[in-house]
Amino acid sequence: MTDKTTHLIGLLLGTEDDWPRAFETLVHRLGPVNYGGTEHRLTTERLTIEPFDLRDPVRQDVVIDRLAWWYFHPREWLKKAALVNGTYLLNNPFTFQAMEKHSAYCAMIRLGFDIPDTVLVPYKNPIDHEKWTYTASTYNLPFDLDEVAERVGYPMFMKPFDGGAWRGVSRIDDQAALHSAYDSSGQMLMHLQAAVSPFDVFARSLTIGPETQVMKFRPELPMHHRYEVAHDFLEPEAGQEILTLSRTINAFFRWEFNSCETLVTGTRARPIDYANACPDIAITSLHYYFPWAIQNLLSWSAFCAVTGRRAQIDTATTTWFDVADNPDLSWHDKLARYAQLADAYFQAEEYREFCGTTLAALPELVHDWISGPDFDQLLVETVQTTYPAHEHEQFIAHFRGLMGMWVADQANQNQGNQGQVNQDQVNSKDAAQQVVPAGGTFSDSK
Repeated sequence: MTDKTTHLIGLLLGTEDDWPRAFETLVHRLGPVNYGGTEHRLTTERLTIEPFDLRDPVRQDVVIDRLAWWYFHPREWLKKAALVNGTYLLNNPFTFQAMEKHSAYCAMIRLGFDIPDTVLVPYKNPIDHEKWTYTASTYNLPFDLDEVAERVGYPMFMKPFDGGAWRGVSRIDDQAALHSAYDSSGQMLMHLQAAVSPFDVFARSLTIGPETQVMKFRPELPMHHRYEVAHDFLEPEAGQEILTLSRTINAFFRWEFNSCETLVTGTRARPIDYANACPDIAITSLHYYFPWAIQNLLSWSAFCAVTGRRAQIDTATTTWFDVADNPDLSWHDKLARYAQLADAYFQAEEYREFCGTTLAALPELVHDWISGPDFDQLLVETVQTTYPAHEHEQFIAHFRGLMGMWVADQANQNQGNQGQVNQDQVNSKDAAQQVVPAGGTFSDSK
């Protein structure tokens, strides 16, 4: 008689409803899976917020957190669940609280990535603290903001050191814009960061577990147009570096679900933002790439729950810094070592075997659902709750067209790539797909 067990995946949500409904539907359709001689069934639950005892048990095996980056009560519950109950969390609340964008810049500079020149300037307005007046008058040195800006160089961006959702970000082209933005910053602690100008491509990479999708991103456009469906926009060398960077950041900080923004000129990749605790995966923004995101979010959550993957709250920075500080290693060698460390942390080989065996039916299941009436109904309802009534017809047609393109491309890909199980996708010149197998070696497959 086959042993049976059930795993509960908790969803800690804010205002989102589209991808959670997709996730719940696919978990239900997946049904029981077999691993290690045991039948495993996955279930989901949307978490509620209420008083909790620090010794309370936690029923969830895995929690996908989309809320704690701004809502502190559930963040503290997540910490309790990790420390007391060993619950697996996407993402690690400890490092996302302590290692914000500023710390992420510092860490990746240490590892050798090409971060634009960045300066942290003091608060514009006094902090609301009884000790501020004496401390500031005694120890805060006066500084010339214009001189600092000249060192950074125009154009530049002023943005909060902890960031999030483009809050407080200003492009600075001259002294007038500099002082206006700084005067408006109030009690936000701000970076001045050199703009990368000009550049060829704005790439946004979404990483879930050990898998990464790199997409062409156009931040100046409305959200439904920002992700361009493109398959020929990166040189292989730049694509390799972005893939390695995305996984390195996540493995370094123990993050599982994160996005990274990189400005690319030729083969030069310059990361500008890569600490996003709640990356966007809405249907109406990711559209064509949404099936990839929801399939990999389910796959990674299932892997963590079914295999009993243990959460690692603490980091191992010395291991990474030993590579960074080794004078005998070239940049190419360091990237390869970082890729190996990331693959080891994410158990990339075991995970891909799990996807190819225990979850072998999932890709077809996702394809059938995306191409069927139930997903179309979710798409229509999402458009109706996102856009004003006079735009419904336009956007329903727009997103149906993009999803139809994905369905057709998957059918063509399946015909030409039978047996290929590696899911890494990066759109690069001369290749519809670029893949990085475990170990970090970059190759292209047509």
